[in-house]
Amino acid sequence: MFGKILIANRGEIACRVIRTARRLGVRTVAVYSDADARALHVEMADEAVHIGPSPVGESYLRGDRIIAAALATGAEAIHPGYGFLSENPDFVDQVTAAGLVFIGPSAASIRAMGLKDAAKRLMEKAGVPVVPGYHGEAQEIVLLASKAREIGYPVLIKARAGGGGKGMRRVDDPDDFSEALSGARREAKAAFGDDRVLVEKYIDKPRHIEVQVFGDNFGNAVHLFERDCSAQRRHQKVIEEAPAPGMTPALRKAMTESAVKAAKAISYSGAGTIEFIVDASEGLKADRFWFMEMNTRLQVEHPVTEMVTGVDLVEWQLRVAAGEKLPKTQNEIALAGHAFEARIYAEDAAKGFLPATGTLHHLKFPEATPEGTAMRIETGVRAGDAISPFYDPMIAKLVVRAKDRAAALAALRDALARIEIAGSTVNTAFLAALAADADFAAGDVDTGLIGRHREALIALRAPSDETIAAAALAATDAGAPGRAADPWSSLAGYAHFHTLSRRTRLRYGEENILARVSARPDGRFQVALEAPHDSINSHDLRNLPRTARWPGHVTVFEGAVGYTFAVPDPLAKADEAAAASGSLRAPMPGLVKLVRAAAGDAVIKGQPLLILEAMKMEHSIAAPHDGVIAEIAAEGAQVSDGSVLVRFEDTQG
Repeated sequence: MFGKILIANRGEIACRVIRTARRLGVRTVAVYSDADARALHVEMADEAVHIGPSPVGESYLRGDRIIAAALATGAEAIHPGYGFLSENPDFVDQVTAAGLVFIGPSAASIRAMGLKDAAKRLMEKAGVPVVPGYHGEAQEIVLLASKAREIGYPVLIKARAGGGGKGMRRVDDPDDFSEALSGARREAKAAFGDDRVLVEKYIDKPRHIEVQVFGDNFGNAVHLFERDCSAQRRHQKVIEEAPAPGMTPALRKAMTESAVKAAKAISYSGAGTIEFIVDASEGLKADRFWFMEMNTRLQVEHPVTEMVTGVDLVEWQLRVAAGEKLPKTQNEIALAGHAFEARIYAEDAAKGFLPATGTLHHLKFPEATPEGTAMRIETGVRAGDAISPFYDPMIAKLVVRAKDRAAALAALRDALARIEIAGSTVNTAFLAALAADADFAAGDVDTGLIGRHREALIALRAPSDETIAAAALAATDAGAPGRAADPWSSLAGYAHFHTLSRRTRLRYGEENILARVSARPDGRFQVALEAPHDSINSHDLRNLPRTARWPGHVTVFEGAVGYTFAVPDPLAKADEAAAASGSLRAPMPGLVKLVRAAAGDAVIKGQPLLILEAMKMEHSIAAPHDGVIAEIAAEGAQVSDGSVLVRFEDTQG
């Protein structure tokens, strides 16, 4: 076993690797950027090395700096985690050339599976079923259109490089093929630098089912059963589970045997995932699954497999990379129970799942689970940490396990309802709605489920008067004298001539709400709300919803929903109305890609001022009114949600 390893990653996966390494007695070296100087993975590791500025291209993608850090600290091997350099064969070559061990597959294996078309041709030769389609090198439009007719519409045009749904177009009619091909090529070129595509048969009710495989350097390869990752939005996974609902013995046998065959075809060593697309239009059948691609790394969702097999996949990675054989044979790997993993993100589901930023002023995960269930929280953040615009906005992965799917799903719902996060927009309410969806609960899931049910899944009812009253109580510290600055400011206590009361203002969205909280002689509280809201006659503090106060805000938690109210400072001198009209703020975190105006320019309402790039998409930002620009953001600036992009001159007086 290694004495010391370097982890070329950050966040929850770096913390995950450190935990296993620590258990095995292996010392760890973390790397970090400017933004991560105080991150949890840096604190957990035995040593940490700074590798550059916050942008990934200047830090976590700088293989030369990472290798230099490993050599300088005496690390013997590098664990890549997932993302970043984990599937970069050139980096693997550089690691081995430096005399270090790459904890993962060989560069040759990564290259063999790196391009979808070449990988599918390789799988066809190995006897692994692939989706009917064209995976050749020729890219002439006449040939591609001809192949599409042979396959039969609808077809799917897919970029041969990359993933995440970019460079992908469904085509239902031959007349639309040319335009769809052009769009897919442009998107693929922009995202991956490669505009070549493949054309495949479109599956009407696709299930995304993948098989965890593991190989060693002695020719052995095993599977650790399957995971279902069909619950996706924008072709990105949301909730994963193991085993796949509705899985039949015949399909499991055929699929897992094909996965092992695929791994052996490229002499695979380490953790990998064979992804299959399954036609579920007539149920799960052994002859209706096809190879999609291979992920030559540890997957984000690997904990669900660990929960149902009892295997620590990171430990296996370390042992195999250190030259050991696989710890278990196929017959020794058993499937027990059912597990779910929900990805908790700082994102706004109602705004198309745009990423959010902010400081996690309040962060609380469940500590106990119902009897007969188990839970893991995989995270790389703590209360007080900031979600920056530089990296993936994942906050945590919630993983639960129980004896069967129904019990595991109940445990997932229970845990989601008890999570408390304040300081950033999060997706817990969306996840809870998905977990409660009737089709999802029945196991009738496919990759289009979230899209079909989107409106219901993102719907959020307005806060009730009871919720508003709870926010007012929290904002005034009602009934909690220990939290107030001094005992005289608390509403709890004796008043000789009149009822103790305090007025507070709240803002929810665009609505301003006035509330007056009064202490009652019996220890309860009355909350008077201005119209159109109803006054709440009394509140028993023992039955209040959970709340969290943070700078300028109160969040009220009702199940998985967090209602956040702004609490304006009555002494603040800033004129919000003037500020709103005098500046233009970023609607989302992103990169200022192009600036079309300069300080001193007179502009008119609707005039494009700059281009903001977020989530690989460009958004035009226009002037909200006529005016003269005093300041404007610089090209290349990374901005957070709410940052001032343009400030206008004061034309009054």
